[in-house]
Amino acid sequence: MTSLFDPVRAGNLHLPNRIVMAPLTRNRAPGAVPTPLMAQYYAQRASAGLLITEATAISHQGQGYADVPGLYGADQLDGWKRVTQAVHERKGRIVVQLWHVGRVSHVDLQPQGRKPVAPSAIAAKTKTYLIKNGVGSFVPTSEPRALDAAELPGIVQDYRHAARNAVSTAGFDGVEVHGANGYLLDQFLKTGANHRRDDYGGSIENRARLLLEVMRAVAGEVGGARTGLRISPVTPANDVDDEDPQALFGYLMRELAPLGLAYIHVIEGATGGPREIADRPFDYPALRNAYRAAGGKGAWMVNNAYDKALAEQVVAEGADLVAFGKLFIANPDLVERLRRNAPLNTPDKATFYGGGAQGYTDYPLLA
Repeated sequence: MTSLFDPVRAGNLHLPNRIVMAPLTRNRAPGAVPTPLMAQYYAQRASAGLLITEATAISHQGQGYADVPGLYGADQLDGWKRVTQAVHERKGRIVVQLWHVGRVSHVDLQPQGRKPVAPSAIAAKTKTYLIKNGVGSFVPTSEPRALDAAELPGIVQDYRHAARNAVSTAGFDGVEVHGANGYLLDQFLKTGANHRRDDYGGSIENRARLLLEVMRAVAGEVGGARTGLRISPVTPANDVDDEDPQALFGYLMRELAPLGLAYIHVIEGATGGPREIADRPFDYPALRNAYRAAGGKGAWMVNNAYDKALAEQVVAEGADLVAFGKLFIANPDLVERLRRNAPLNTPDKATFYGGGAQGYTDYPLLA
């Protein structure tokens, strides 16, 4: 029977185990530039089958939180290069998550204090994270403006350029497009955030158009076998919802299948919350079956509230990879701890966002 510790292939990525470190925003990149401390943090966790970085802005417009990293400036790429080198020195594999937050932002974070952008001018009932005078706090997001259709090709190009920079300059092994959690691509997908009346709104085909244009551009730039996609069909994160997610994401899987992607990364249920949402039922096996039936061969990655027992169960049932989030914050050597059934460190929630080494690189390893 397949185990969590068996090797697996995800596109061009040959992974020694099926345990993935999920993307985790930590707000420790002042000026959007990755630091040497970040290189240490990721290198500590290089025993994972795959590391997915924290979400990383493809442009200044794409930034939605204080001190998150970017991929659009020379200093940022140099910082990420130190990270990838540190991980590769420990024989790890690392991909970067490409991010545009859309309306989940604040005017203080946007170029020239402009409004954040969105498919429609509908404010998200959620909060973002600002740091002022060294003190971090959560504040309501700003009212967005609706993107003009003429602006969308430029955003697609921002994703393409970020992917190219990530692989050719920063040294990443691949990229993951963030299409989940109520950020820009997810906003376009879902009826609750997208009220457009043009070719990017209304029907499922129109609402999926931008995400598919991005995926085709990124896969065309760095290769489908180096490209993954993260989705969250029913999460209420950042105030998103859709009237028929099963049909929407089934269509998306059929369109993605020909791209030869490395993997599909699925958040099951509410991000960071319950795996089952009473008023938002969803058939995840049917989603995977739709992808496979359409010829999709990418690895199938599952995520949300997994422990070892549940992870072993879903791998035995056909999942290829399992992503762990908070457990990796507190347990740099999570793979070995799971292998040995060793006790797990408890994460310090007070140090999740912002700060320095405390609660970041100082968690103890197994003796």
